[in-house]
Amino acid sequence: MPPGRGRTETRCVDKQGWGEVIEFVRGRLAAGQQAYFVYPLVAETANQQLTAAQAAFEELSARDFREHQVGLVHGQMPASQQETVMGRFRSGEIRLLAASTVVEVGLDVPNANVMVIVNAERFGLAQLHQLRGRVGRGKEDAVCILVAGSKSPVAAERLRVLTQTNDGFKIAEADLRLRGPGEFFGTRQHGWPELKIADLVGDHDILRLARRDAFAMVQADPDLTAPEHQLLRAELVKAYGERLALIAGA
Repeated sequence: MPPGRGRTETRCVDKQGWGEVIEFVRGRLAAGQQAYFVYPLVAETANQQLTAAQAAFEELSARDFREHQVGLVHGQMPASQQETVMGRFRSGEIRLLAASTVVEVGLDVPNANVMVIVNAERFGLAQLHQLRGRVGRGKEDAVCILVAGSKSPVAAERLRVLTQTNDGFKIAEADLRLRGPGEFFGTRQHGWPELKIADLVGDHDILRLARRDAFAMVQADPDLTAPEHQLLRAELVKAYGERLALIAGA
């Protein structure tokens, strides 16, 4: 972190603790700070039980924070309107901003030191880490509150990682462990590749050695024509030939 910045603490609560979250944010606003409330949807849909930014803005401004100026920003608004709202938030005129993930990048408000992410289980680890980076940008300590609406063990583990570290490298490693890297030779962006015995996280050191040897082999025999490489060539064609046509004429 750049020098002079405060520490960011991350907490995870379930929706039963919503009242306490509201009271905590009220206290921070009363102390002169600003806050974000982030939602996974812009508008409510019939088939998803998720809180949306538009509906939340109406409730927050009419009930929970009616004594404060509440703003709304999301990606479906015209760019000029988004910039106007964000400008009012930067200036301190808007004290609380209800938002979609449009605030993920590019918004620097050192006085905004509270972020509440609603239905946090709907976001990926990388996106949660990026959103959390919007707070703690000044000298004061910041708090990011993850409000979970699901009791899924995988979701709980994902959120637990965020409460334990602010280190982007550790978060990326946890994301790899939880989601998998997807296909190396294909379009699938998550899940595990066709490795039979290796684990990409646990076997990192030996996989680095295997990578070194593979690069040396390809440099010495790029078409795998040597007699000692014929079995390997046959296995490559069997595993990847149809998808990539790795070896001409195979």
